[in-house]
Amino acid sequence: MDATFNYYNSSSTSSSASSLSSPTSHFTKPSRRRVNRRHENPKFFRRRIFRYLFLLLLLFLSGMITFVGPLFAMIYLSPLPGSIYRSHEIFQNLFTDIQSDNSSEIQLSDVWRYKMKMKEQKSCLTPISRQNLETGMVDKYLIIEANGGLNQQRASICNAVAVAGLLNASLLIPRFDFHNVWRDSSEFGDIYDEEHFISTLKKYVDVVRELPKELMEHYDFNISNIPNFRVPAWASASYYLEQVYPVLKEQRIVRFAPFANRLASSLPPHIQYLRCLTNYEALRFSIPITTLANSLVQRMTRDSSSSGSGGKYVSVHLRFEEDMVAFSCCVYDGGIYEQLEMEQIRQKGWGDKFKRKDYIIDPVHNRIRGRCPMTPLEVGMMLRGMGFSNTTPIYLASGKIYEADKNIAPLKKMFPLLHTKDSLATLDELASFQGYSSRLAALDYIVCLFSEVFVTTQGGNFPHFLTGHRKFHYGHAKTIIPDKRKLVVLLHNTTISWHAFKNEMQAMLEESDHKGVAIPKIKKSTRKNSIYAHPFPECQCLRESRFSTEE
Repeated sequence: MDATFNYYNSSSTSSSASSLSSPTSHFTKPSRRRVNRRHENPKFFRRRIFRYLFLLLLLFLSGMITFVGPLFAMIYLSPLPGSIYRSHEIFQNLFTDIQSDNSSEIQLSDVWRYKMKMKEQKSCLTPISRQNLETGMVDKYLIIEANGGLNQQRASICNAVAVAGLLNASLLIPRFDFHNVWRDSSEFGDIYDEEHFISTLKKYVDVVRELPKELMEHYDFNISNIPNFRVPAWASASYYLEQVYPVLKEQRIVRFAPFANRLASSLPPHIQYLRCLTNYEALRFSIPITTLANSLVQRMTRDSSSSGSGGKYVSVHLRFEEDMVAFSCCVYDGGIYEQLEMEQIRQKGWGDKFKRKDYIIDPVHNRIRGRCPMTPLEVGMMLRGMGFSNTTPIYLASGKIYEADKNIAPLKKMFPLLHTKDSLATLDELASFQGYSSRLAALDYIVCLFSEVFVTTQGGNFPHFLTGHRKFHYGHAKTIIPDKRKLVVLLHNTTISWHAFKNEMQAMLEESDHKGVAIPKIKKSTRKNSIYAHPFPECQCLRESRFSTEE
């Protein structure tokens, strides 16, 4: 116990002596107290924080000057090429040169120089006449409701025939869905020749005008009571065989509504043949439509002959209607009035769609990317630049042009022989077509089909189908497809010369000529290379059989 006491006592004494004798220890303690007092001083903290904030501010300003400054200048002081509509300014600058230029006029008969070279088809697979998936009579029925405009409905009809052939079912004459955008109550027979449709497909698909009474009794004779089979978009042939066919076999009837884009582009060759046959042979416009359309073609031809164009004319599909301009969210030269008017049209047609937080309206990039509808003025400048003279007859296929008087005037100056279905037809001739957008579109379709040159300006189903139709019939699309990304850059430069602009336009025409005979190398059909825009090689067998029959 004494020893323990002595141990702790000596340790304590030693420690105490050490602390008294150590100079380091003596000076450290007061220093530590001074540090503590400095850290406890609020002024010291404020000074240090201020220094850091000032340093960060300098770094931020330096970054803004280094990186954001040039971007700010590029956006606000020097707009990106093609980002602003300046075509009207350039037109004013070049109009004298445009009017006086006759140096490089081209004849309509000499526009297209390339010829299509199709490879010999190895073998043509066509459907077996009324092929059966099983023995027994065909007593299964398909009903489809085609929605959309004229050509979207056309795609639905072609797909319906293909599915009917695939499933060995009879097809009820397609029904058209009434839509508040197109507001066309036309039925199949109002637009297409029903008898021709049935007889052309008779060998492969049975098309019926009505369903058996004993079958309709189950649904109180109301087609709307038949359950709707929801098919995913772009469904494959195997989907229909595995998912739809068992239901069809059991119930004998299946209804698809709506039916737009409900079948994949890639199909077995013998089923793809049905698509080709429907689009290029079976779907012939009704007699009232073809009668008036042929009259319009004759009037265009007569006008062309009298003007020295050899009975040929140019057709332009112009999408500068007010709803299209509003939907594109592009900006033109109408200022604040145009902006307010477009906002009202968007609100009326699409509600609050364009006001959603996730919807980005970017007119600058829309123009740069070539997504803005071409104005009549831009179309006229492009065609004059390509070498079309002011005596060239032009047929304008369009709806109601936005600010028509103002916007059509420059095109009329460049091409005085400008026509539309309204200027070619009498009021009496058009009376039965008024209020039916699909029938009016069909008139435009036929007149454009028979033109020597077709100009597409915005894309969509109309030029998509028409380009394919022209390529199928003529072996050349004979279609001008503007490079709109290049065009907006050229029409942004207010100092461009007419000579420089012409050179670019003639190169663009050359590119369209080359594309008109191009046959895509198709490993697998997709929406971009569908048979509607590119009939070859998948519809080559149909074309060869058709021409061999005519010979």
